[in-house]
Amino acid sequence: MQQPPLEPHPEPQLAGFTPPPQPDWQAMADRTEAQQRRRKRMLLAGITVVACALGVGAGLFILDRDDKGGKAPGPGGASQSATAAPGQDPNAPTVPGEPNLLRDRSGQVNIALSPDAVLGKVDNGNVLRLRSNGNSYAQAAEPVVDASKSFTVSAWVYNEADGGSRFAISQGDGTSYSFELGREDSNGKKSWVFRMQTDEKGAASTAVAATSDGLNTVRTWALLTGVYDAQGKTLTLYVDGKEAGRAPVAAAWAGQGPLQLGRSRHHGIWSGPWAGVIGHVLVWDKPLTADQVLALKGGKLDKEIKPVGSWLVG
Repeated sequence: MQQPPLEPHPEPQLAGFTPPPQPDWQAMADRTEAQQRRRKRMLLAGITVVACALGVGAGLFILDRDDKGGKAPGPGGASQSATAAPGQDPNAPTVPGEPNLLRDRSGQVNIALSPDAVLGKVDNGNVLRLRSNGNSYAQAAEPVVDASKSFTVSAWVYNEADGGSRFAISQGDGTSYSFELGREDSNGKKSWVFRMQTDEKGAASTAVAATSDGLNTVRTWALLTGVYDAQGKTLTLYVDGKEAGRAPVAAAWAGQGPLQLGRSRHHGIWSGPWAGVIGHVLVWDKPLTADQVLALKGGKLDKEIKPVGSWLVG
């Protein structure tokens, strides 16, 4: 579905999460590409030298980028260890040596960036800027949670688009999403939304959503937190630490496919491209309470409540 073009806008501002002047996103992307080309040339040169020294052809050498012997990281590939190498910045948002792979600070599920997904920095950490097109998203190698069981997903978001439904986080790449978190634009009403699928067929009529009412969804930072409580059979949306919507749900469906940033799967096609910024992405395999979500907003959540996945938190 064609989305309306984005208009010029002021750089986001939020107390406690204030970005600096907007960087040159294209220049950052160009630098990343140039760095990758240099590393590739150096790597090939090194392989050639070693091969000559051992008296064998370079073609006999196999480069395994995954230290566990699996596939190379990326969409559909094996995930890589999140541990920073000696001398590396422990708060770096990417896997050492992989500038296009977001590092999972909690587990083993790293997230690969598409060509039009660009990293940036704000005062309190790192963010991902997405350009609202089919080539601007990020995808993990696998699901992060079983969506049929209790879980919580949270992120700071900044939506730049006046129109269109936009999804910051979802899970699934088959016929339908399992869950999605973002901004809904339906019949002229714009709201934050946390939605889950309750039937394998992926029909809109089988989805359940918790939506906000009367909250601004454009050009303002918001902490979105979606909680699914399988035991309590409830779906709850929190905005900036406060409950903004709730819906009953008898049971949820865990569709196939990995975690996504900046898009969602609807009826077998990608839709809802995110336009703006996403940061501080966290996922738990348990339902956070209202008090815990409020503590998360203030940065005071008990450290013992550890997420199973965390990206862009450094």
